[in-house]
Amino acid sequence: MASPDVDSPWLCAANESFGGCFNMQIEEIKSANVLNVLEAPSSSMSDTCNIPKPPPYPNKTSKAANNCKRILETCSVPREIKDTWDRLFKEAYGVDVYIITDSKSYIPAHCNVLSISSPVLGNILQRSKVKDGIRYIKILGVPCEAVYMFIRFLYSSCYEEDEMKKFVLHLMVLSHSYSIPSLKRVCIDFLEQDYLTKENVIDVLQLARSCNAPRLSFICVRMVVKDLKTISSTEGWKVMKRANPALEQELVESVVEADSRKQERLRKIEERKVYLQLYEAMEALLHICRDGCRTIGPSDKMLKGSQVPCNFPACKGLESLVRHFSNCKTRVPRGCVHCKRMWQLLELHSRMCNDPDYCKVPLCRHFKEKMQQQTKKDEAKWKLLVSKVIAAKNALGPFSARPVDLF
Repeated sequence: MASPDVDSPWLCAANESFGGCFNMQIEEIKSANVLNVLEAPSSSMSDTCNIPKPPPYPNKTSKAANNCKRILETCSVPREIKDTWDRLFKEAYGVDVYIITDSKSYIPAHCNVLSISSPVLGNILQRSKVKDGIRYIKILGVPCEAVYMFIRFLYSSCYEEDEMKKFVLHLMVLSHSYSIPSLKRVCIDFLEQDYLTKENVIDVLQLARSCNAPRLSFICVRMVVKDLKTISSTEGWKVMKRANPALEQELVESVVEADSRKQERLRKIEERKVYLQLYEAMEALLHICRDGCRTIGPSDKMLKGSQVPCNFPACKGLESLVRHFSNCKTRVPRGCVHCKRMWQLLELHSRMCNDPDYCKVPLCRHFKEKMQQQTKKDEAKWKLLVSKVIAAKNALGPFSARPVDLF
């Protein structure tokens, strides 16, 4: 078709109509003026001409492109489109492929759809023989119903919940064998949420490892670790024990390791409680010697037995220990067990005290001077204890009051 004449009456009339409606006046712009506008303003340009700088050119990986990509990834296909593709598969209109299953059944399909959906099926179809315009391929080793669900999913991504529950393991194998990641994700999600039980967890675990599903494999191992006694009595475990003894050994070792970690965690929790109790004892000791509490305290203060309860959780037990320490006749280091504990608390306080000259806790300066005579080994032990006591308190925060039994 010939191109329209630029000076045609139609274009002239159109220009006249637009010009009449909007009353637009367009002046001719010379090329030199255009270059002046595009170039950066020079010092000779008038200050009254405030022309903003043009925006920078967008990058190839701009935010708009990323947002567009995100929208495309999250958009869903309308139900009508899925129904159309589902009908195309079920009604078998214009099929050119027949899939042969174990039961000698034929499932009709379209070569182009299968080739686009799965590169593995595409290679198989290229090598298949054509007879009367129809290609024939085989998918064996799984039930015919599972193959039907598999091919249907390639068309419309549709499936029935009851059928998925019945053939999910077969579909998992097919999705991995024929490289269909979308179906594989559906099967993994279904297994993780609805299908996994103590009876089939061993079978699912072996399938997850064969089909490269690490998350599902981890979930299965975690279930085995939680209830080894019940799972080890299932039929799946017995079959696995005969066919794959290495996996049985690995699962048993995982259970032992998990139990060891649990015991270590409980040990650290109990150890942290002891360090926290020691810190609270230091606080209560300083409180008793400086302010006094109930019926015990410094000699320069008169205390009443009806005094309000103390806020220090270790104060009650420490009062009994201090009272015993003041009245015990065998009050020597390594003598009475309770006195020995009191000596240790006093020495721990002295190592944590930063102002021994004005401290009212007994023997604080004495232990400070004694530190200089201790061996490096003993000094290292005390420093480690002090650091752990402070770390336990800092880890639990200021709201960690709890009763402490020191006597």
